[in-house]
Amino acid sequence: MSAFMMSANAALSLGRAHMRGAKVGRSTRGAMSRWASGNRRSVAAPVTRCVATESKIEIKVPPNDGTVRVRFAPSPTGNLHVGGARTALFNWLYARRMGGKFILRVEDTDTARSTRESEDAMVRDLKWLGLDWDEGPDVDGPYGPYRQSERGAIYKQLAQQLVDEGYAYPCFCTDEELAAMKEEQEAKKLPPKYMGKWATASKEEVDAEMAKGTPHTYRFRVPEGERVEIDDMIRGKVGWDTDTLGDFVLLRSNGMPVYNFCVAVDDATMGITHVLRAEEHLPNTLRQALVYDALKFPRPTFGHMSLILAPDRSKLSKRHGATSVGQFKEQGYLNKTMINYLSLLGWNDGSEQEIYESSELVEKFSVDRIIKSPAVFDTVKLNWMNGQHIRLLPEEEQIAMVGAVLVKEGLAASADGEFTKQAVAMCANGIELVEDAAKEVKAILEYPLKENLADDKMMKVIEDDFGEIADAVITGFESGELQAAIEKNDFKGFVNATGKALGRKGKRLFMPFRIALTGRMQGPDVGEVLDLLNTEGGPESAVSLADRVAVLKAESAAWAK
Repeated sequence: MSAFMMSANAALSLGRAHMRGAKVGRSTRGAMSRWASGNRRSVAAPVTRCVATESKIEIKVPPNDGTVRVRFAPSPTGNLHVGGARTALFNWLYARRMGGKFILRVEDTDTARSTRESEDAMVRDLKWLGLDWDEGPDVDGPYGPYRQSERGAIYKQLAQQLVDEGYAYPCFCTDEELAAMKEEQEAKKLPPKYMGKWATASKEEVDAEMAKGTPHTYRFRVPEGERVEIDDMIRGKVGWDTDTLGDFVLLRSNGMPVYNFCVAVDDATMGITHVLRAEEHLPNTLRQALVYDALKFPRPTFGHMSLILAPDRSKLSKRHGATSVGQFKEQGYLNKTMINYLSLLGWNDGSEQEIYESSELVEKFSVDRIIKSPAVFDTVKLNWMNGQHIRLLPEEEQIAMVGAVLVKEGLAASADGEFTKQAVAMCANGIELVEDAAKEVKAILEYPLKENLADDKMMKVIEDDFGEIADAVITGFESGELQAAIEKNDFKGFVNATGKALGRKGKRLFMPFRIALTGRMQGPDVGEVLDLLNTEGGPESAVSLADRVAVLKAESAAWAK
């Protein structure tokens, strides 16, 4: 027998109280209140209460003093994905913009899948994003506990209240009976609704099952012929007919509450004033509104945000690449990039601005700028945005972040040495991820002349008397003139002097010099590359100037005049 017990007398009275087909008024809350109060006189006092404690606990709805109170309520059954992170961010922005409170609540009633490790990981990811909360499992507050697994007594007491007042009843249907009921409805193309006998069971029938200890759930009695409506902050007026919904489960046979029941209870007893969540929760609102009304709790103001789709307009999933906050962190994205990008998935401030700091977002965020249409997660734009934020970092932060990567990859001896500082200055404007710096610096230190000679574009440069530039480089190195120019930071002077002597200028002068000294047609300033090669602290794998000239000289016979 479950921990939640109801007396046979109460069950009988409740079963007779709700007559299917009875017409009620247009106001759900008013109709349900009148129906329940009219039947309360016939409900006998239950023998056994459905509470986890021997005495009733005091359950109050916090007074609404005008303070905005919002929440993020993840289930710790996996990683924090971008959809959940966006929900958390929008709630956080709204709370901070309105001078309100942001609450973290852990919905861990799925005991088979919820883990404390997952909860800890989600908390770490939220903190990495820079989100903080005013109340939560690790902060505490006046309306805790903030884990659903620790709120069982509240759910059971309020479920008993619904039974006592005629809004709920025990259901002894087996899984097989429920499955058969569903199959029959599908065959007849009827909506899936509970049609079992326990909504109107007799006292004797209920007593018999209770005496045998038959496992049972508790179902909410859905009023017939009603219309439930909300004014959604994003979607406007949304409504549902109660006739489309059957009596739904509040407590499972093991005594655990079902999502739509405990969510409504938690939001009310924690004083949540606004619920901002993904549109996939919109269908849940009907059940939750019925629970609010039956318990005489004020409904919060709802706002349902659009889904986040992949570029192919399908639901974003693992097959599209990284989807969790932890994965993006590991791949080298900045937390401020993720905040910036997530904020623009379904919201804008009406301007063309795309790069924001968190403080700017708090100042500009408003719910009325959240759009209804789905947002598309574009990794290309995310990468671009990350590059913008890297370049906005103070120089010392850039050096620290990139330097750590270069040391890890064996490309620098020190994370803050002169070699690292010069390398960061050269590559910072061309990277989108911090890890990209390693690839950029590695390319700078290589000399792939032989590999690139077969390139058609390079061959056109080679065919334009490239040999005379190669000869000038080789001669300048052997005489020491080239090294002296590099030491004096006057490589440009060496190039210009060569151009004047050979009658070359512009691209005909600079491109062959780039090829001769870097082996490539693109890259950072050639003078900076040579200066970096001349700086201590680089890896042994770097191709020195002497080695470059040696390769150039070995290949020179191919283009000698």
